[in-house]
Amino acid sequence: MKARRLRLAVHRDGSVHFTAPVGMSFFVVERFVHSKRRWLFRKIAFFKTIDTKLVRVFSKKDYLSYKDQALQLIQGRVQHFNSFYDFSFNAISIKNQKTRWGSCSRKGNLNFNYKLLFLPKVQRDYIVVHELCHLKEMNHSMKFWRLVQKTIPNYLNIKKRITKIRVML
Repeated sequence: MKARRLRLAVHRDGSVHFTAPVGMSFFVVERFVHSKRRWLFRKIAFFKTIDTKLVRVFSKKDYLSYKDQALQLIQGRVQHFNSFYDFSFNAISIKNQKTRWGSCSRKGNLNFNYKLLFLPKVQRDYIVVHELCHLKEMNHSMKFWRLVQKTIPNYLNIKKRITKIRVML
């Protein structure tokens, strides 16, 4: 699959992976990497502090084992919160995403990572509400955050905790 954008990733083992679209100028690539240098060094330092034996590595077998359970749980939480919002949507899907807890498509499809099963209920609910609110606001504007805040008043604290967990996906 061809890359459509620049991407820089640091993995648990400390390795750094970079992707760029074919034909992109070296100058643009160099500027991008340079702009991310602080983030890059912070991530590498962070992974050096983690005992990798304590980090669970998920497999495709885990995904197949847990996806139905995740779907049932997420459908219930979407139904619960959507009773407040009353947004219309197409479908709910459970995926095995490497870098996202969830997403919302312009077609009104809600996608969630099966690993939500392993998060505390408060964080799981925040992610469900976050994606649900994207049905109304496909951005992270103040209008979007006010929608989230209606059912998750302490969303900022939860958001900070989830950002720290994301690196473990």
